[in-house]
Amino acid sequence: MDAITVKDLYTLSETLAAGLFEGVTYPWEVLPRIREYIITLGETLPEDIYEKRGEHIWVARNAKVAPTACLNGPLIIDGEAEIRHCAFIRGNAIVGKGAVVGNSTELKNVVLFNKVQVPHYNYVGDSILGFKAHMGAGSITSNVKSDKTLVVVKGKESLIETGLKKMGAMIGDCVEVGCNSVLNPGTVIGRHSNIYPASMVRGVVPPYSIYKNRTEIVEKRVEM
Repeated sequence: MDAITVKDLYTLSETLAAGLFEGVTYPWEVLPRIREYIITLGETLPEDIYEKRGEHIWVARNAKVAPTACLNGPLIIDGEAEIRHCAFIRGNAIVGKGAVVGNSTELKNVVLFNKVQVPHYNYVGDSILGFKAHMGAGSITSNVKSDKTLVVVKGKESLIETGLKKMGAMIGDCVEVGCNSVLNPGTVIGRHSNIYPASMVRGVVPPYSIYKNRTEIVEKRVEM
């Protein structure tokens, strides 16, 4: 079976947004719920740990936010996260503990689990990035199909209509996405997989795989 469920992809103890995933099977089901979840959760955050910086914007007091970064709510930035020069957060975003949002990176309607890195010129929209996932410089999620039809997740053993016009990528824990790669709408990448630089990825990449190109996806050797 294709490993595309929340359980297959993510360690929920590594995000402030664990409650968002309650009662769902597939991670993209939560995308329409992110905004309201942030607003509700934000009002419960302790003021000694999180500073409210504007309407529906909560930033951990030990997070580092560059003065040139643009923050729009609803937004939660968790502890020890780093928001670097000219980052653009458009809203509906949860940035996990120790995560890095880098130079000229744009976020919109996303959940970044703890220690995610999107450090250089990335666009991440309508996507979920698991614990310690990393996107190389210039890699992006494409979240709308060119013909504007609804996104379908296509795996070897599954074909699932999401009902969503906008869906980027579901990226599992510890995934490495190479520089200048494009993750097309409806892409799902299993835990601990690697994507070669300058790849155009579509569909489901199994866990513990190396994506070289569309016809060459090989099993990743794991040293025990």
